[in-house]
Amino acid sequence: MHVTRAIMADKMSDHCYELVADCRLRAATDLFAHTWDPVVLATLSLGPRRRRELRAAIGGISDKVLTEALHRLLANGLINRHAHAEAPPRVEYALTSLGQSLVDGPMRALAVWTTEHGDELLDAQESAARTRSTHG
Repeated sequence: MHVTRAIMADKMSDHCYELVADCRLRAATDLFAHTWDPVVLATLSLGPRRRRELRAAIGGISDKVLTEALHRLLANGLINRHAHAEAPPRVEYALTSLGQSLVDGPMRALAVWTTEHGDELLDAQESAARTRSTHG
């Protein structure tokens, strides 16, 4: 385990000598900065979807927020947009191989971590909220 951490630390230092704005680690963590982006990715991991199918499957996402998420995910190369030459036009969104690797790798690892530690995380957040309300 310690060897793996050392290798990871070396690889990270190869790309990010300092915590600077263009650090690859920052760019990768930005993929999780928008609440709905991982949800859209997870939904697309089940297969290509049309826009209205995405909204129905996700629930609770506005059309504007879905549009913004799709634009970000397209710009990051995580999904692609395929317009079928039909009447009426039909557009589907699907994961790219890069997007699939994100879903299968870090997102799956985060899901496992959340399953194992989610209760602890929520307990800590609730405890902090209680402390703030009694001292604030």
